[in-house]
Amino acid sequence: MSESNTSAVTQAEAVTEVGEDRTALPHHSWLQRLYTGTGGFEVVGRRRFYYLLTGSIVALSLLSILVRGFTLGIEFEGGTRVQFPTPADVSTTQVERVYSDTLGESPVSVQTVGSGSGSSIEIRSEALDAGQVAALQDALFDAFQPQNTDGDVSRNAISVADVSETWGGQITEKALIALVVFLVIVSIYIAIRFERDMAIAAICALFFDILVTAGVYSLIGFEVTPATVIGLLTILGFSLYDTVVVFDKVEENTRGILHLNRRTFAEQANLAVNQTLMRSINTTVISVLPVVGLMVVAVWLLGVGTLKDLALVLLVGIVVGAYSSIFFATPLLVSIKERWGPVAAHTKKVLAKRADAAAGTQHAAAGRPAPRVRAAAGSAPRPGAQPVGKRPVGKRSKKRH
Repeated sequence: MSESNTSAVTQAEAVTEVGEDRTALPHHSWLQRLYTGTGGFEVVGRRRFYYLLTGSIVALSLLSILVRGFTLGIEFEGGTRVQFPTPADVSTTQVERVYSDTLGESPVSVQTVGSGSGSSIEIRSEALDAGQVAALQDALFDAFQPQNTDGDVSRNAISVADVSETWGGQITEKALIALVVFLVIVSIYIAIRFERDMAIAAICALFFDILVTAGVYSLIGFEVTPATVIGLLTILGFSLYDTVVVFDKVEENTRGILHLNRRTFAEQANLAVNQTLMRSINTTVISVLPVVGLMVVAVWLLGVGTLKDLALVLLVGIVVGAYSSIFFATPLLVSIKERWGPVAAHTKKVLAKRADAAAGTQHAAAGRPAPRVRAAAGSAPRPGAQPVGKRPVGKRSKKRH
């Protein structure tokens, strides 16, 4: 075999090695490739599409927050809560009608809390004065004859509680402080455990989770209660966990990649996403099932309306957190890495090497010898190439004394 043909074959093999031609590999189903992590699903390579999708979700959430706002619960806006045991064959519509006929306005909400003999009707309204409270108690007692714990019909079975809006302000302030402390601790941990760029990407994903969850709450119109705040802080922990799992695999796959020329940082990060994709799906499904059970049992069967807020924020947050860790945090990390620094230079070097190998294959297919490209100043020499401008040094070239 001639030297030119040998060179062409060598370059063809190099292209096969670098480009990883998978035509000879056995074909597996989509589920098999998803389970084994060898699916090659392009996530990082299509990051512009996912950036556009993420931006659209954020824009929709912001629009809902600005236009619709939030339905704040009585704990945040202040008001009066009236509660009494549920009489037999009494609906919330009847209670709402009595309230409107007595005070001339509609209540904020009327709902049944609990189930069975322990159920009660809860009325939430704006702050009522002493005269309005007395008139409402008389009207409710005359209409429904509620019984106390001893089974006796009593006016005292109707309880009234006033909630000050300053208490809601204190809850909001403490929730914001907890959120800031959480973000600071998370940033420090990720920066120490991984690196600065990963910390930036993880914090951006957390802000995305908070904004989208708040947007869904605004869009649906559920009340924002202290349970909502607790659920929001809970889902941030889940989102962080999922992001750390993916970033741990990214760090493992990209360790020492700057000394290799086969793959780019983006390709190794995309491989890490594929390898952890099934785990993220399983974790999300397992986390969602108890939340769905909470919504079915606590809300529909037991009638505990306060748990509805907690269940919704957990359900939305888990799904959004899984999305952000895969389709937003990792692509954002790659974009940051490839913007500047050694990773950007390494990516250019790998792509240039592939372009040279592809050009050599085209010349070989055309029956022409591959062109000899003079190495540019400062560029890495091709494997096996001799240094330019220097004589080969060997035993025979040494002068004998």
